[in-house]
Amino acid sequence: MSKTKYDIDPEFKLLTFIHPPIDRVTITWIQKTMRLLFHTERPDRYVSVKRVNITSEDGNIVRSLLYIPKKKKTKGCLLYCHGGGYTFPAAPNQYKLARIYAYRVGCCVLFPDYRLAPSYPFPAAPNDCFSAYKWLIGHSAGKIAVCGESAGGTLAMAVTLRAIDENIKQPCAQMLMYPAAGNVGETESIRLYRDTPMCNSNDMDKYGKWYVQDESAGKIAYRSPVEADSFDGVPPTYIETAEYDCLRDGAVIYAEKLRKNGIKVKLHQTKGTLHGYDTLLSGSIVKRLLAKRISFLKEHLG
Repeated sequence: MSKTKYDIDPEFKLLTFIHPPIDRVTITWIQKTMRLLFHTERPDRYVSVKRVNITSEDGNIVRSLLYIPKKKKTKGCLLYCHGGGYTFPAAPNQYKLARIYAYRVGCCVLFPDYRLAPSYPFPAAPNDCFSAYKWLIGHSAGKIAVCGESAGGTLAMAVTLRAIDENIKQPCAQMLMYPAAGNVGETESIRLYRDTPMCNSNDMDKYGKWYVQDESAGKIAYRSPVEADSFDGVPPTYIETAEYDCLRDGAVIYAEKLRKNGIKVKLHQTKGTLHGYDTLLSGSIVKRLLAKRISFLKEHLG
C-alpha cells in the first residue's frame, strides 16, 4: 500500500517509521518478549514498586504492578489499563507513565497485565481489569480514577460502566488518551487514515477480529462503550485525541454523548499528532499534555 503524506509535527518524526507487524506468528513472539519487561520494573528514588497477584472472576491470576510514591502522602488510586490493540503487552513508555502519574500526582497506580488477544478474546481483558479495580476498592479507602490509552481507554471505560451496572464504588474520574470508543460506523477519520504509522484503520480491523471472536460473548457496552444504553453515573472525563488517528472521531462522538448527558468533559484535540504520540515522553507537546493530565488527576483525586 502506498503511504499518504501527513503533516505530522517534526517532534514525532521517529514514530512515522514505526508500524508493528500484525500476524499471529509475530504477535506470539512479541507477546513473549515484551512481557519480560514486567519483571524488570524496580523501585527508584521516587516510587516503590510492588507485585500483586489478583484473581479474576474466572480464576485467572492477573499479575499486576502497584506503584506507590515515596515521601508523599498518597492521594487516592489510579487504575491504569495500558493500550496495545488488546494484543500487545505494555510498552516501556507505559511503565514510565505509571511512575510519572504515581510521583507527580501523589497517588498509587495499579497496572494490571491483563490477558491478550488472540489467545484470550473479549471479555477476558475487561474482566481482568475489572477484577483489578475491585482489588483496589478492597485495598484503598480513598478515591479511585481509571485511565488508559487506545485499547486501554476502552478497558477503562468498560470498568466504569461495569462499576455502575454492579452498583459498587464508582470511579471519580476517567482519563482517556486517543481511546477506542467502539463502533461508531465509518467516520471521516476511519475512512481517511488507513495507512498512518503506528496504528490505522486496517490495523484496527485486524485487532477487532482477534479481540471479538464471538459476537454473543459479554456485554456490548463493555467492548464498545459508545453504545452504552445509559451514561448515567459516568464521572468527569478527560480525553485526548490525535489529529492523524483513525480513532479520533470516535472519541469525539463519545465526548459529545457524555456532554449531552450532563457529564463534564475536557476534550483536547491535539494537532500534528499521530496515534501513540506519547511514546516519546521527552517532546514539548507531550510534556504540555502530561501537565494537563496531572492537573486533571490532582483535581479529582486530591
